[in-house]
Amino acid sequence: MGLALPAFAGAALESGDRVAICGDSITEQKQYTVFMEDYLLMCQPVRTASVEQIGWSGEAVPGLLDRIGSDVLPFHPTVVTTLYGMNDGGYKPTNPATVGSFEKNTAAAVRLLKTGGARLILVGSPGAVDSDTFKKWFAAGCSPDAYNQTLLDLGQAAKAAAQRGGATWVDVHSVMMDAMEKAKARYGHGYALATDGVHPSPNGQLLMAYAFLKALGCTGDIGTITLDAGAGTATASEGHRILSSSPGRVEVESSRYPFCFTDDPSNPVSTRSILPCVPFNDDLNRLMLVVTHAPARTKVTWGAGSRVYSAEELARGVNLAGDFLQNPFSEAFAKVHAAVAAQQAYETPAVKSMLNGLAAIRRYFPEKRASLDDLRSSLVQKDQQLNDEARAAIQPVRHVIELSPIP
Repeated sequence: MGLALPAFAGAALESGDRVAICGDSITEQKQYTVFMEDYLLMCQPVRTASVEQIGWSGEAVPGLLDRIGSDVLPFHPTVVTTLYGMNDGGYKPTNPATVGSFEKNTAAAVRLLKTGGARLILVGSPGAVDSDTFKKWFAAGCSPDAYNQTLLDLGQAAKAAAQRGGATWVDVHSVMMDAMEKAKARYGHGYALATDGVHPSPNGQLLMAYAFLKALGCTGDIGTITLDAGAGTATASEGHRILSSSPGRVEVESSRYPFCFTDDPSNPVSTRSILPCVPFNDDLNRLMLVVTHAPARTKVTWGAGSRVYSAEELARGVNLAGDFLQNPFSEAFAKVHAAVAAQQAYETPAVKSMLNGLAAIRRYFPEKRASLDDLRSSLVQKDQQLNDEARAAIQPVRHVIELSPIP
């Protein structure tokens, strides 16, 4: 069952959308941002969208206000997500003046982004600090409980600013707090969402991606493959094509991928480790196999993995993406993931060293405006080229599902 996140009416991607992901060093880590782009390119039906990561280490909302014109609007985003508050809170207990300034600055950012042409703005609440590892780094200034209260208060200020400006609020904080509580109950207090207390590890980064993808209207319907084990006939939903079928076998060609978990599964804070504590696969990653007229117990083999299901489970439908984390899509997904990571690796220097620097150069050399505009266009075009290369890396995957009766 999914988390009780708010309904996001109208918050959905459209064909041709350009998504700018703005934030501080947590965004500049290029992890939740890569997960989001992976999903939007490979799993989401609207594949014409492009994504840019525009994070800046150490930034608070006033920094974003200063650079929206130089760093964000040149990409002509139609959708913008923001994730601030970690630095805005000053790593101190809640201060009403700080909360008020955060709300005021967030509202100003929403106005500037709307004026700049953003159709949809998603204002994220700040995430959470780890309830154990934060103590090692910040105990002198603020306890983890106190700072998570600060982040909660800043999140409510972000909500007020979003509502006033006609933007969508995304409750990243609650998603992270809920999963952290479950994870520490499951694994113990040595399990961390952020090894330094603040910057999320892959597990925490997946949680942030989950919150934003839900807010973007992603339904999680990757596809459904239906096999009649008696007649040997099969059908598939959009994004998947049946190549052949028999009572115990179906071959499929798929252009829509399930989300795959590419980090090291032995890493104690991997994306896989947090899956029991967040309904990512249930809510966002459903590649369903439905089998009618199956034997009472059936072994399903998909790629190198096998699982046994009852006839009732198969008739209801089983989620291949959730049950087979290593699967026939894993290798293809990893290739696209690498291309996305390369694109976003370019975006950090393109934004921080080049686009941002051009604004200062323009002030001192107004006579070079035309040349500088050409250079800015070239920087943005290079990013689009890398985005196109990532999209071109998505190739149809052929895979086979085999069914064997268990005596």
